[in-house]
Amino acid sequence: MITFWRYKIAPLEALSEDTFKRGYLPPYSFPDVSPMDYVIGADRFNDHIPNNVDLLCGDPMVELQSNSITTLANTQVPGTNTWLNVVDWLSDFIENIESEYDTIFVDANPSFSLYTQIAISLCDRLVLPVMADDSSRRALQNAFSLIYGLRLPSEIYTKHAFATRLKDEGRSLPEVHSVVKNRLTQYMRPASAYDEVLSSINQEVDDLVDSNPEMFTFDDIGDGIVEVRDFQTTGVVAFSYGAPFYQLSSGRFNVEGREVQVKREYLDNCIDAMNNLVSRLDY
Repeated sequence: MITFWRYKIAPLEALSEDTFKRGYLPPYSFPDVSPMDYVIGADRFNDHIPNNVDLLCGDPMVELQSNSITTLANTQVPGTNTWLNVVDWLSDFIENIESEYDTIFVDANPSFSLYTQIAISLCDRLVLPVMADDSSRRALQNAFSLIYGLRLPSEIYTKHAFATRLKDEGRSLPEVHSVVKNRLTQYMRPASAYDEVLSSINQEVDDLVDSNPEMFTFDDIGDGIVEVRDFQTTGVVAFSYGAPFYQLSSGRFNVEGREVQVKREYLDNCIDAMNNLVSRLDY
């Protein structure tokens, strides 16, 4: 996402005090660009994709820019909330084009780096994908701690937490709209242990809905938790061809020089799973 603001500037330490007074702070203000120049209709390159879906250019090497982004956010500039201005980068960009779209999806990195915070601060709703295992249960707990500041070990953490910093600026936090659990049944332990993990994730979410209802768009976990079966070979084919499940057919496909088979039953399961998820998102 940071690709949109890629332009040459002098190092911050080289900028004079007069520069700050004039408000010429390129990293902290929206650049003179046309946002739609960075938006592309994906169907121009892949006719499997519907023509009402556009993509925003990203950068596969954004991790390499993470340190620079963090440095900019933590730089002390008189009269400027540098952290908030950096967190608003994507929001400022979308503000210029949001009237063109009904819905905007942001695919965020699972780590809580600053560029993930940039993405989350823009959103109204969150879809949290998890695997139905113990590590995902802990990851879910961490997500609520990092995003909403819950169960932090001390007040020191609370003072500098993402939620605190946004709320101090009068900003609202996104609401959790769905928790999507991927059921990798063929790789899981015996059914009783598997059910225990599923139940513990459900209980975790249910307890949070009771204690912090303002963080959720639902008040019954039955409306918020969606289970999706593993897509297996069908998912590999769909990804390889860049095609939605509903555009695939059963049969044999060539994927990277190997012939693989998509069974009708598995394809129907994938389509049903996605239809179920999308129906939950549409309210």
